[in-house]
Amino acid sequence: MAQTQAHSGQQHPIRLYMVVWGLLFVLSTFSYLVDYLGIQSYFRWSLILLFMILKAGLIVAIFMHMAWERLALIYAILFPPVLVLVFVALMVSESHYTVLTRLAFFGAGP
Repeated sequence: MAQTQAHSGQQHPIRLYMVVWGLLFVLSTFSYLVDYLGIQSYFRWSLILLFMILKAGLIVAIFMHMAWERLALIYAILFPPVLVLVFVALMVSESHYTVLTRLAFFGAGP
């Protein structure tokens, strides 16, 4: 009976961690290939950010065991950064409006 209580925690197969490690390696390789191939402009930064978000998601979901947590805990961790991104987007939109309004009323300057 004592042995079953000691192993009552959830065990995940080592194969899962090896597959995720392999995916992280592949995504890192793709990220480095973006620089190696000389991809430029917004497409470059979009690819780098996409690979970064995918890697971070895999790490959080598997290695930090968030894939097996309650939905409330997942919301508590993921909801605030999403709100920050929404607020940043609103501030960027407002800054463009402010700059255009100043240019319209005050001109381009000296």
